Amino acid sequence: MNENIVEWTGYIAMVTLMVSFLMKDIKKLRIINTFACLMFVVYGFMLHSYPVIISNAFISLVNLYYLWFKKN
Repeated sequence: MNENIVEWTGYIAMVTLMVSFLMKDIKKLRIINTFACLMFVVYGFMLHSYPVIISNAFISLVNLYYLWFKKN
């Protein structure tokens, strides 16, 4: 897997996250944040950086919990 693709996908996800935040759409914000965090989990595996993996996996799980079980 090309590291540049994963890194640029993370940057695009962060920009989209900021746009969604400005739009005040919390559901889209959580969905985009989840995808961005999952990209950084993959990137963390490539770098063997376990703090990056653990923190982003935790954020993804929290977002999925709110998307599935809470009504925003």
